[in-house]
Amino acid sequence: MKDLSDLVKILRHNQTLPEQIIWQVLRNRSFCKCKFRRQVQIGNYIVDFVCYEKMLVIELDGSEHLQQDKIVYDNNRSRELRERGFQVIRYYNNDILNNLDIVLEDLWQKLNN
Repeated sequence: MKDLSDLVKILRHNQTLPEQIIWQVLRNRSFCKCKFRRQVQIGNYIVDFVCYEKMLVIELDGSEHLQQDKIVYDNNRSRELRERGFQVIRYYNNDILNNLDIVLEDLWQKLNN
């Protein structure tokens, strides 16, 4: 397993706007009373957000994730995370910026099922 701790620190200090928006909702158990952590290493990957008590990973994706090579990478990554027992949810940055209520409703449903 690679040590990605330096990259984790960089990512925590250089959040994208969609990451900042979601983090404001998730932090301090303020959403569904679930404890989320951001930019966490799981295996050889760094996930955007994770809730260990619900075994849920949230990934925020930009439009580059629609490219074929990224789709293959993301599918492999999600498969490994699922093998570790996590449910993986992906939201597009555009949806965070333009449809936050819909994203949060979807996330609420997944956390409460």
